[in-house]
Amino acid sequence: MSWFKKLLIFVVVAFFAGITTILVTYLLLKDELPDVATLKDVRLQTPMQVFTADGELISQFGEQRRIPLRLDEMPPLLVQAFLAIEDTRFYEHPGIDIIGIIRAATVVATSGELSQGASTITQQLARNFFLSREKKLIRKVKEIFLAIHIEQLLTKDEILELYLNKIELGHRSFGVGAAAQVYFGKTVHELTVDEMAIIAGLPKAPSILNPVRSASNARARRNVVLGRMLETQAIDRATYEAAIAAPVTSRLHGAQITASAPYIAEMVRQQMVERFGEEVAYTEGFKVYTTINSKEQALARRALQQNLYDYDERHGYRGPVANVWQAKLAEQQTEEPVFIETERPDEAEIINYLDRQQGIEDLVPAVVLQVNQQSALVMLKGGQQQTLNWDGLKWARSYISDERQGVAPKSAAAILQPGMHILVRQQNEQWQLSQIPQASSALVALNPQDGAIKALVGGYSFSQSQFNRAIQAKRQVGSNIKPFIYSAALEHNYTLASIMNDAPIHHWDSGAGIAWRPRNSPAVYDGPIRIREALAKSKNVVSIRLLRGIGIDASIAQLQKFGFNPADLPRNETLALGSASLTPLEVATGFAVFANGGFLVQPYVVDKVLDAQDQLVFKHQPLLACDDCVESSQHTDTSEPTSASEPTVTTAPRVISAQNAFLIADALKSSVWGGGDWRQGTGWNGTAWQLQNLKRRDISGKTGTTNDSKDTWFSGFTPQLAITTWVGFDDANRSLGRALWNANLGREQSAGVEAGARTALPAWQNFARDVLPAYPEQSVTPPVGISSVRIDTTTGLLSRSTDHTSTFEFFKLGTEPTQYVSGSVPQIQFGETTDKKDELEELF
Repeated sequence: MSWFKKLLIFVVVAFFAGITTILVTYLLLKDELPDVATLKDVRLQTPMQVFTADGELISQFGEQRRIPLRLDEMPPLLVQAFLAIEDTRFYEHPGIDIIGIIRAATVVATSGELSQGASTITQQLARNFFLSREKKLIRKVKEIFLAIHIEQLLTKDEILELYLNKIELGHRSFGVGAAAQVYFGKTVHELTVDEMAIIAGLPKAPSILNPVRSASNARARRNVVLGRMLETQAIDRATYEAAIAAPVTSRLHGAQITASAPYIAEMVRQQMVERFGEEVAYTEGFKVYTTINSKEQALARRALQQNLYDYDERHGYRGPVANVWQAKLAEQQTEEPVFIETERPDEAEIINYLDRQQGIEDLVPAVVLQVNQQSALVMLKGGQQQTLNWDGLKWARSYISDERQGVAPKSAAAILQPGMHILVRQQNEQWQLSQIPQASSALVALNPQDGAIKALVGGYSFSQSQFNRAIQAKRQVGSNIKPFIYSAALEHNYTLASIMNDAPIHHWDSGAGIAWRPRNSPAVYDGPIRIREALAKSKNVVSIRLLRGIGIDASIAQLQKFGFNPADLPRNETLALGSASLTPLEVATGFAVFANGGFLVQPYVVDKVLDAQDQLVFKHQPLLACDDCVESSQHTDTSEPTSASEPTVTTAPRVISAQNAFLIADALKSSVWGGGDWRQGTGWNGTAWQLQNLKRRDISGKTGTTNDSKDTWFSGFTPQLAITTWVGFDDANRSLGRALWNANLGREQSAGVEAGARTALPAWQNFARDVLPAYPEQSVTPPVGISSVRIDTTTGLLSRSTDHTSTFEFFKLGTEPTQYVSGSVPQIQFGETTDKKDELEELF
């Protein structure tokens, strides 16, 4: 019995010594332990997501990819997979697993190395939130104390939910929701059993066990997890066998982007960082809802890209990307071309080559395998073979310069040879030869009633260039400036019926010692012309004469009302021809003033911001274009609302009269529909006559082209949508040139000098054709203060005739003509305060 007593005394002493050691250790470490109560209000670092107005995901920003889920939102089998491999007794122990600790201690005693973790899920949670991953005894002791505290504070389900959302699983994915997306492009409910096992096996070593890094490592770890799931009866034998046999296939997936608007995403990112700071913006799980309509955004992107392809193809083919092998056309003449090829690789080598090549947007890398008389067989990336028919090849005459192209090809062999690495795209269900456009473009569409941006594309491809031409590129606007000059003229006693002299100007500049001779484009001069017709036909010399009549200072003062920075407006007569440099968004905002009846709205793209709990953090309060808006607040700073839950209504400032806006908008409809009587030989077209095929009478528009066609524009609007398109080269010194006639294309082509109507208008037209059906046509009622009287089309005076020599014109009350046309000699009222004698000599 003495032996038994000694053993009992040893056990008791050891027990109390252990308790004392634990208490002393706890007291020593107590002040170093973090407050686990913070877990009650933990905020997981969740990336910022950007959505369209209709809920489509545009982008996601943040270093850590995380998709927080409640425990009841996770598949039970996925949860059981983690429990099977990480902590089988999770629901039984108090936060620490004594059996596991004894096992780890035994390993330390026998090997001297701390290789066994013995950490429960609760301990891992403590480490992930509060401690480092270094394998030191003191860290392990802290981990145990924290785990016990956590178990006292949270329920088992709360601990497990936090763990499964916090755990690092590789490739910047944190939590099971993000891992399912990153590795398999799925939600957790779409995962198969073997995929669940792969994810459950990652916590041990996510950097080397993930299936993207090593399929073999992932497979081995997956099989261990599946074995544990079988042992714990989470799965049956049949499920185990099927999962073990499944192949490991995985690749990195980004966020599930459902709307392509990268330029918008970057605009939002910058605004959120400015508002909240980078750390908060990227980690608080903000959901940013934009004003963008996903359908309109997709249509804008397609219209812009197709227009650039069309321009690029007009100017010729610049040749292949590279030559994978060399081929030369044999000299003998046969019905089908014969090529002499050297060192042609086998099919596997070609596929391997293509797998290393990158496409861009909808352009797909391909290698030419065979060239026939008027077709070619190509292999696409991925190994698929397709035929390029003649309709997809015949455009490809050679590019010589922006001004010249080669002769139209007569055979495919004149364009392609076997071994060429080319780019192709699919259009109208057939593949065709293509190339990356060199020209650039921008398109912006906004709601003129409140400034909400509905669609915005800042270039051909964001992956090619992040420069957002819609908001960053200040380019000369050409004739897009003229409606604003004419608006100033209406404020200075001119009317749409005023007669101007459309004749060449010769202005001697004594300082420069040269004569300034601005010309119309084309160089056609009509003599006496009404202002309405001059605007619709974009008469340069009339715009200059109007500027002279009202003065440069008065003109610039009027242009400032449309939101244009006076620093961008040159103080000389070239202003009338569009030498001012503005961004497409600034131009669209200016045209919106005419569309909404005279109000300057502020364009915006962020509509609202929600936090991770879907609580409203920010709501933009737009300035509304209306005279009778009820202002519930005097608040004027639209970037900082007085209350996120109680929106205010604030009227946009009126910058021009309703009458002025109506008259210019109506005159710009003549750019589309022209005027006169074609049956009587007096009909005429405006510069935007192509838009007649849209068959809408509520469209107003204006073309714009700068010297040497370096910038081309088209801006147009209805009461519901203002749209501006720009096309040019990023190199502002490079001209868009001209396209010569291509005999292969016939009436399909658009030959001639590149200009607003030829180069920028088609993108606007294609976008509007698809978008405007969602905006029913509206007839614009003239505002109070507008009258309509019959005038003589030649003199602008009142007319009693009802034939083709007269038409109805709108006037601001009090500005109507007071004289009737009489006799055969018109009583011309010139609209320029210069020497009438010189003007009469030019006219007669």
